[in-house]
This record gives sequence, structure tokens and C-alpha cells, in this order.
Amino acid sequence: MELKPIKTKRDYQAALKQAEALWNAPEHSAEADRLDVLTLLIADYESRHYPIPDPDPVDFLNYVMEQRELRRKDLEPYIGSRARVAEILNRIRPLTLEMIRRLSEGLGLPADILVQRYQVQNAA
Repeated sequence: MELKPIKTKRDYQAALKQAEALWNAPEHSAEADRLDVLTLLIADYESRHYPIPDPDPVDFLNYVMEQRELRRKDLEPYIGSRARVAEILNRIRPLTLEMIRRLSEGLGLPADILVQRYQVQNAA
């Protein structure tokens, strides 16, 4: 298979098969170089045809808390009081720019995900 842009599903399937065949190519070989280029073509095709939307910021925070075994109290230095953390995680109040900065710097979270718009509850 010659290297060319992947335009169709058939091209995509063929590229995946080719990449699988080259997967164990020796480092610094022509086959390894071919695999590198092929994976770039595959990634480009997938990003155009199978985009993955950014996660919801609150869902993302909950996921990070679960993965890092953090409690709500652990978010207080970044978000504010216990009540403020509850308001954010319960979608009563949106994250502010300052909260996003502190979460990004303090926990290493990507700010571009935290700044995404998300649904908050209407105040009663």
C-alpha cells in the first residue's frame, strides 16, 4: 500500500491493517518510519470522521476526583469553601476563571476542558 491521504472507509480499514502489520517494526527502520507516517494519516482521518467531544467540566472534575481518590475537601484550595465546592459539583454555580486557573495550576488539569460551557441549574 502506498502512503496517501485516507479518504474513504475502505482506505481507513486498509491503513489499519497495514499499521497492524508494521506494529513490531524495528526502531529506526524504514518500516518504523512508514508506521509513523501511517499513524499520522490514521489519526487525521479519525479526528475528522470520529471526533471525540470534550468532556463536561463537572463530569471531568468528578472523574479526576475518583481517579486520584480526592474528596470534595481536597478541592477547597482551588475552588473555595466547602459550600462553594458543593455548588460547583452540584451544578448550581459555574466555575469562575480564577477557579479554573487554580485547578489547572494546582492539579495539572487542562484549562481548555474546564472552560467549556456546561449546564447549571436555575436558581430557585
